[in-house]
Amino acid sequence: MDVLVSAHAFERFGGVFGPAGGDDVRWLEVDADTSIDPDAIEVGWMSADLFYSGLLDRFFGLLRDAPGLRWVQSAAAGTDGPWFSPLIERGIRLSTSHVNDVPIAEYVLAMVLRHYQRPDEWAAAQAERAWRHHEFREISGTTWLIVGLGAIGRGVAERARPFGTRVIGVRRGPDGTEPVDVMVGPDDVPAALPEADVVVLSRPGDAAEPPIVDAAFLAAMKPGAVLVNVARGSLVDEPALLAALDAGIPEHAILDVFATEPLPPDSALWHHPRVTVTPHSANGGTGRYRRAAELFAENLANYRAGRPLRNEIARAPS
Repeated sequence: MDVLVSAHAFERFGGVFGPAGGDDVRWLEVDADTSIDPDAIEVGWMSADLFYSGLLDRFFGLLRDAPGLRWVQSAAAGTDGPWFSPLIERGIRLSTSHVNDVPIAEYVLAMVLRHYQRPDEWAAAQAERAWRHHEFREISGTTWLIVGLGAIGRGVAERARPFGTRVIGVRRGPDGTEPVDVMVGPDDVPAALPEADVVVLSRPGDAAEPPIVDAAFLAAMKPGAVLVNVARGSLVDEPALLAALDAGIPEHAILDVFATEPLPPDSALWHHPRVTVTPHSANGGTGRYRRAAELFAENLANYRAGRPLRNEIARAPS
C-alpha cells in the first residue's frame, strides 16, 4: 500500500504514524522536488504543514491524478476548502481532524480576558515607569452564548465554566452530554442574546447561506457584549457589524475569520477601535501537529483492519 505524505510531516512524526502502516506500506514523501507516480497512491494524509508550505496544490494534484486513491485523511476540521469537494464527488473516503479545539478555545478565553483586563495599559505604564492603577471587568458571573457545540464549542464551554461563567449552548441536535448550563436550539438564539455578555460563533458556515449575525441579531445583543468569531467569516454581515459597533452594541468584536481572506488592506475592520483582528490563526497551537499525527496513526490502523474511521465524512446516498 502506497501512502502519500509530506516529507516534513514524515520527518517529524513518522515515528508516530509509521508503525500503524506495517511493513508493507511504502511512504511517498512529497517535497518541492520529489517525483512521484500518482498511479500508485492508495492513501493520502493532508497534514497541516501543507497548508503553509506552498505544497498543497502539488499534493492535491497528485491525489487528483491518482486512479487508485481510496482514502484521504485531512488535518482540517471542515470540508469547505476547494480541495475536498472533488474528492467527495469521486467517492473517495474522507476523514477530518478535530485537533484544533485546544488552541482555539484557549484563544477565545485569552482574547476575552485581554479585552476585559486591558493589559496594554499595564504595559504602557511599565514603559513609562508609572505606578498607575486601573480596574477591570471580571469574567466570573458573566453569561456566555456559544453558537455551535462541536469540538471547538465544547472546548470553549469546558474552559469558560471554571471561571465562574454561565454557559448557554446552541445546537440543533443535542445529545445530553454538552458541558453547558442551558441548552437551546438555533431558533431560540434571538431570545438568548439579551442575556449574553460574550457570544462565541463556533458552528460551521456556508457561504451560500445568509449570515446569521445580521442587523437583527446585533440589535438583540446586550449592552457591553463581546462578539467572538472563530468559525467562518460568512456567518457575519460585516457592514452590519461595523454599523452596530459604531452605535455601541456590541461593545467589541474579536474576529479571527472574515468574509474575504486575507482581509483586504482597505477594510474598515483593521482600524476600528472596537475590533480586534487576528489573521485566521486561532488554531495556531503547536500541539495540534502531534494530535493530528496520532489521529492519522489510529485511522490508518483502522483502515488496514477494515474498522470504521474516526471523523469520516458521510457520503450522500447515490
